[in-house]
Amino acid sequence: MKETKQLLAQAVNWAEQDPDAATQEELGALIVRAQDGDEVAIAELDDRFSGVLEFGTAGLRAELGAGPMRMNRIVVLRTARGIARFLTAEANGKYQPRVVIGYDARYNSDVFARDSAAVFHAAGFEVLLMPAALPTPVLAWAVRRFEAEAGIMVTASHNPPKDNGYKVYVGGRVAQDTGRGAQIVSPIDAMISVLIDPDENIGAIPRSISGWSVLPGAGEEGDIEAEYLAAIHPVIDEQGAEREQLRLVVTAMHGVGGHTMKQALLDAGFSDVHMVSEQEDPDPDFPTVKFPNPEEPGAIDLSLTLARAVGADLVIANDPDADRCGAAIKDNGEWRMLRGDEVGWLLGDHLARTLPEGRVLANSIVSSRMLASIAKDAGREHEETLTGFKWISRVENLGFGYEEALGYCVAPELVRDKDGISAGLMLADLAASLKAQGSSITERLDELAIKHGVHLTDQLSLRFTDLSKIAVLMDKVRTDPPVHLGGSAISELTDLAKGSERLPATDAVVLHTFSGDRVIIRPSGTEPKLKCYLETIEPVNEPSELANSRRIANEQIVWIKEQLSEYLNAE
Repeated sequence: MKETKQLLAQAVNWAEQDPDAATQEELGALIVRAQDGDEVAIAELDDRFSGVLEFGTAGLRAELGAGPMRMNRIVVLRTARGIARFLTAEANGKYQPRVVIGYDARYNSDVFARDSAAVFHAAGFEVLLMPAALPTPVLAWAVRRFEAEAGIMVTASHNPPKDNGYKVYVGGRVAQDTGRGAQIVSPIDAMISVLIDPDENIGAIPRSISGWSVLPGAGEEGDIEAEYLAAIHPVIDEQGAEREQLRLVVTAMHGVGGHTMKQALLDAGFSDVHMVSEQEDPDPDFPTVKFPNPEEPGAIDLSLTLARAVGADLVIANDPDADRCGAAIKDNGEWRMLRGDEVGWLLGDHLARTLPEGRVLANSIVSSRMLASIAKDAGREHEETLTGFKWISRVENLGFGYEEALGYCVAPELVRDKDGISAGLMLADLAASLKAQGSSITERLDELAIKHGVHLTDQLSLRFTDLSKIAVLMDKVRTDPPVHLGGSAISELTDLAKGSERLPATDAVVLHTFSGDRVIIRPSGTEPKLKCYLETIEPVNEPSELANSRRIANEQIVWIKEQLSEYLNAE
């Protein structure tokens, strides 16, 4: 811990520069308490001034509040200035860089977006600002639509209410074809990072009062949301009378995707759409959920209640910035959430049948291995990438990409990122088509299991307040790994920190067993978690044996999870 005198000096200096009255007042109260010897306040100041937020391939993401380790206007202004320096150097006087800026409905998102617009405009950029809080996929699409050199999305996605973040895309004349409109990757993140001055006086950063362009909004000619919706509409066939027969429940999880998702469905001919009213409008407090993530237990309970009440066929659940798409179905009379991998198989199988020749199917290393089998069966190439759409979106000739954390890219020529709106639209269309044929998503999943084997996946996630414990556990996996999992010896340990010809280095370890089971262990890139991804594959020799194969696979995955939990000393 730093000396209290040093902490107080840093805090006072910060408060004097802070352009935000709310965080200035908050920090001022902490300073007074710390001056009076309050140990809690001193510890809080030490946490806030223990370093600076690291700018990386995920941009920035942290709790809102004053100080260099929080998300606030000073951090955003300095970050925007650093990005502007990088893009100005890339342009080298040959062109005027263009940047598109979007934001969600979290606390201060609109403020951070306007601050960014002010910095970029003062630096000589053409700045296009979204007219309102809109989904991340709209911003990602706009980067390509306007051939912008960069896109800024102010969002913390599915993080808790206290957080906010800053996501950066590159495009235009800065990125190559496969990366145009994708999130930044190395070495661009490092190049930007060194240009962000953590001590820069805020008063010295040039900022325009006005002059940037606000893109057309609802009711205006060229409405940007309507343009995005028109662009993604062709991901499904023009014909689709059966869509009127599908009853849908949709939740926006208190985020910004409600109107966009509903309008996409209505435009496509889905007329029986029921919104979860309690979660339809943006609310930065996310009052009805513990964590605003469709994957979290209880997050879609209201959706399932409504689905039962109206007799729905499918539930679509977007996360708060709508780049992810969760889904739930009625299976053997009971509603259940589809795993992210299951949605990936459904969309991947559908697109493997319809994409032009030469298009590649891809998924992250932590996702199921079934997509590889689907691609092989369809005579298509398949690629595995590191976790994150910044990698998936850069696959050459990408036709479809997904990661198990509810991220799907069904139209990479439009959005080089996960897009929960277009994915939800395609999933609904598939469900409508299957229903019209007298089938269902459940039956399609059965068909895939019979053809490719039962691929059962699960996760073990450990959440920490002390992040150092994650590094300790990763070291344990590398130096003292488990000997057996699920009754089979470990056949191979691959430490991805060393990288390979196929994959860049990343902090993850892959364990394979002789029986074909796989476990991948890695720190989360966006949350204080250690995440373990489990998969077992059980062949299905005859259709009549499907239920038994699923039982065996379920017993195996439970066994592996119990052993792994004990090994990691999880409660």
